[in-house]
Amino acid sequence: MPYEDKKIKVPRFEESAGFYTTKKRSKIMSKIRSKNTKPELIFRKALWKKGVRYRLNNKLPGKPDISIKKYRLAIFIDGEFWHGHNWEERKKNIKSNSRFWIPKIERNMQRDREVNLQLERMDYRVFRFWSHEIKNNLNQCISDVLTYIETGRNDW
Repeated sequence: MPYEDKKIKVPRFEESAGFYTTKKRSKIMSKIRSKNTKPELIFRKALWKKGVRYRLNNKLPGKPDISIKKYRLAIFIDGEFWHGHNWEERKKNIKSNSRFWIPKIERNMQRDREVNLQLERMDYRVFRFWSHEIKNNLNQCISDVLTYIETGRNDW
């Protein structure tokens, strides 16, 4: 069964479409990682320390940052900007190239919902943590995962 929402169209980011970038901004953007970010590394290290073994970037829908097949568990660690944390408030502050960034981030959020639905239909439990949650409240994030593993899937 396909996802119900109409797919958000994101314009191409190029000068001919009216979008601009500086060399400095381009250099900053090129440094942004999609894998092995600091919050991911911190979370993985803490999970490993608790004796939980996992797979990285498995070929499940959405390519979870961490997956544990035995418990049918998929964990994503989402960046606040890219995945729209507090979106209704934050999108008002996007000033440059907002015609690109607003649909881009809204499509990312839509894709996250689609991926969650696909994984849930495969009987996976999906955890999504914001990177600031990992930085500020790592123990609670780890505890949530451990509680799920220890209590079994039926209680969730």
